[in-house]
Amino acid sequence: MTITPENPGRTLERVLAAPAPVPAPPRPSSSPPRDRRPARARPRLRALDGLRLVAALMVAAYHYGGRGGDITKAWGTSAASLFPTAHTWFAYGCLGVQIFFVISGFVICMSGWGRSLASFFASRAARLLPAYWAAVLLVTLVFALPAVAYKAVSPSDALVNLTLLQQPLGVDRVLGVCWTLWAEIRFYALFAVCVVLPGAGRRRIVLFCAAWTLAAALGKASGEPLAEVVLMPEYAPFFTGGIGLYLVHRNRRDATAWGIVGVSWLLGQHYAVATLWHPAGPHDFSYRSSLVIIAIVTAGFAAVAAIALGALARFDRPWLTVAGALTYPFYLVHEHLGWVAVSTLHRRLGIPAGVTALLTVALMLALAWLLHRYVELWCTPLLRRSLTGGARPGTVTDLGRSHPGERELRREPEEQQTRGRGGAC
Repeated sequence: MTITPENPGRTLERVLAAPAPVPAPPRPSSSPPRDRRPARARPRLRALDGLRLVAALMVAAYHYGGRGGDITKAWGTSAASLFPTAHTWFAYGCLGVQIFFVISGFVICMSGWGRSLASFFASRAARLLPAYWAAVLLVTLVFALPAVAYKAVSPSDALVNLTLLQQPLGVDRVLGVCWTLWAEIRFYALFAVCVVLPGAGRRRIVLFCAAWTLAAALGKASGEPLAEVVLMPEYAPFFTGGIGLYLVHRNRRDATAWGIVGVSWLLGQHYAVATLWHPAGPHDFSYRSSLVIIAIVTAGFAAVAAIALGALARFDRPWLTVAGALTYPFYLVHEHLGWVAVSTLHRRLGIPAGVTALLTVALMLALAWLLHRYVELWCTPLLRRSLTGGARPGTVTDLGRSHPGERELRREPEEQQTRGRGGAC
């Protein structure tokens, strides 16, 4: 008989024959298990970059040939006489802004998902400010030249423009397009406070879209100026539509997300028609058909939806990333510096109007490349690191703390997905 050293009174045979202890069943948990598998980085949506450039070129067509005002001084006559047929279509180019807002809703939801407040703030500031500051300084200097016929703003107003708060303060704008940046900033603030700060997730984002849609309608009905400034009833549907399309991008069978997109489209076309349509008159520069306005808004939503569903993946080309990189600086400088280019090429050099318009677009794209190459590429990452203290996205900082499960929810940041360096608008 063999005795085990641990229990001298028991035989080895009895120990081997003893039943193994049964492990206790796991305690039930009230919360669902968390998926800790790292999320795969989604492929970059280069088609979104291409759509950005299309929207920017639409706005440029509007500024160069679809309206009156300062561009008339640049041409020396009304653009309607220079482009007797095309000017009617150029007038619809202002709807490129609404397409920008849909894209922005998509991108900001993607960028803010799983990010800390500090990381989100740093991403947005680093995205907007370097090229914007450079454009403000450049336009101010060019307009201060004696040979330029356009008047520069006062030094004090130019300095206020660097804050991006010139619009609410009633200060003269250096860049005409900066009113759209004011709308973007208000959207960022709403999204940051209501979604990013408490922690982005599908349920919270759906609630945000529903609450913003209802609050914007109530704000419009109330007629309170502050409510309209904060809630932006005329632009909110485009931002929420883009957010809904990002939820569709994550899950194409999400019926609630499709509902957000549908309601946003219905309200968006209403506000676009209410803002841009007017009865035809003999003294109007152009007449916009309400049906064409609805069609362009619908096309913008449909294009982003096609990208969200992967229907345009076969058009994915590396050069689209370059197009996306040029869009924001081009958008900033094309209007005011375009006036100078048009005046020089058409009135001083006698180049035909059509060729002048194409050359002006090409010159503004070249300037946009210079701003991207020599301002954004080095200043954007430097500013982002400075604002986050060198912390990686999602780490604890003095402005915000990573949310539980943030690493599991994280998707590749918007800057890496939609552009080569970091994008917006």
